[in-house]
Amino acid sequence: TESEPSAREVAALIRQIRAERITAVFLENMANPATLERLAREAGVRVHGRLYADAEVARDCAVERKTVCGYFEILQDLLLAVTLPAFRKRAKRRIVSHPKFYFFDAGVYRAIRPAGPLDRPEEIEGICLESLVFQELRALNDYLDLGYELSYWRTATGAEVDFVLYGPLGILGFQVTRSRRIEAADIAALELFKSDYPAARCALLYGGARSEHRGGIEIVPVEQGLAELESLLRP
Repeated sequence: TESEPSAREVAALIRQIRAERITAVFLENMANPATLERLAREAGVRVHGRLYADAEVARDCAVERKTVCGYFEILQDLLLAVTLPAFRKRAKRRIVSHPKFYFFDAGVYRAIRPAGPLDRPEEIEGICLESLVFQELRALNDYLDLGYELSYWRTATGAEVDFVLYGPLGILGFQVTRSRRIEAADIAALELFKSDYPAARCALLYGGARSEHRGGIEIVPVEQGLAELESLLRP
């Protein structure tokens, strides 16, 4: 639209989103943060740090796929969002190909994400922590001109490595979790990735307090890992 929607139009849109279970909505020329926050809060629209497929979003929103692509491109051109592609180089198994979507800043996501009695705080905080690490990886890679391509790796069976860095300095895999315990699933995903890419250096950043080395994987408290991120990125 050429102007901000009225309160009645926003309310009608929220009802439609709820009724049709739409998971993402894109509003042309809407610049009012309060309106965006209300949509996120009342309609339950969540995108940040999640896989998305243009065709699925287009179907949910009843618009053409090229329109959805255009809106995602606008968000990226305005530096409001970033998409993270899937890592598929010399894949040895079926790999999910859809990109992941992140807002440019973890604080923005935290401010507009709906939070109700059924939303677990650890779920929200986990995505925020993942986003923070992503921000730092992007910033250091650009600032130090390390030349890495950033992506993520996820198999068709659900094993996922949050961030893969690939470039002249090698290949790295990062897993991020807020859990204070080292979960078997996090280690298993890195081990699977390392079995496909033996030259990869892998690290698990977690919410605990003890560092250790396990099967070629560096396990580091997330605060320490962020402070020492440059050394983790260099061979």
